[in-house]
Amino acid sequence: MPSDAVVEWKQWHEHRVESVSAPYGPLALTGTYWLEDHPDGHLPGIPGVWLLDGDAVVLSAPEDERTGLTLDGKPFTGAVRLGADTGPVGTARVGLDERRLVVLIREGGWGVRDYDPDSAARRAFRGIEATPHDPRFSVPARFTPYDTRRLVRVDAADGVRRGLGLSGELAFRLDGSEVTLQVAVQDDGGLWAVFADSTSGHGSYRFRFLYPDAPDAEGRTTVDLNRAVLPPCAFADHFICPFPPPGNTLGVAIEAGERTLR
Repeated sequence: MPSDAVVEWKQWHEHRVESVSAPYGPLALTGTYWLEDHPDGHLPGIPGVWLLDGDAVVLSAPEDERTGLTLDGKPFTGAVRLGADTGPVGTARVGLDERRLVVLIREGGWGVRDYDPDSAARRAFRGIEATPHDPRFSVPARFTPYDTRRLVRVDAADGVRRGLGLSGELAFRLDGSEVTLQVAVQDDGGLWAVFADSTSGHGSYRFRFLYPDAPDAEGRTTVDLNRAVLPPCAFADHFICPFPPPGNTLGVAIEAGERTLR
């Protein structure tokens, strides 16, 4: 009989496959357009005029044209001020048929993402190649916060260097070796690491994400590399995933978790 950990991992993996292949999952992203690159407000393949106005984006659609745009589920004409969409993609305020046009802001830059459930990537998806659960890759760890949050500049998947906030270090032993990762603390207290290892680009995607549980009051948590995941940019080229910060490219082989797309 498989152990509880194996059963839980299989359920986790099945949920991941369902999540990334959902109608508005990462496979549906067909474009990310930064408004500063389109000062006239015309975005490729997207109707309307999208202009930055202070702390919002103003979307305009002529009343005498049938753009197909909807706002909050209703046909839209005229002008509206839009803030960043922070909820699920499917609840984004602006739509175009089944597509969702998501307003986002990154480091002060505003953009629009185009999610299409009929994307070529979603139609071509055949699953995620993942290594079966191996208990030796689930180990105790200790989180040590920095005195102050650090911001480092790292390359991103779109070729632009951006800031990556880091909150502390996560230390653990793997096959007898001491391993340390620089990590961020998320809003819910959980941790997030961007890392690469000796299999990256050779049997695994070039880097992966890891989300350890929130540490307890003494900094204790668990690193379960069986749940290392592909970053969003593995599913669509239009994400701006950060590359691993200095020190997070490990010399060991992490032959666990999600490895690549099938």
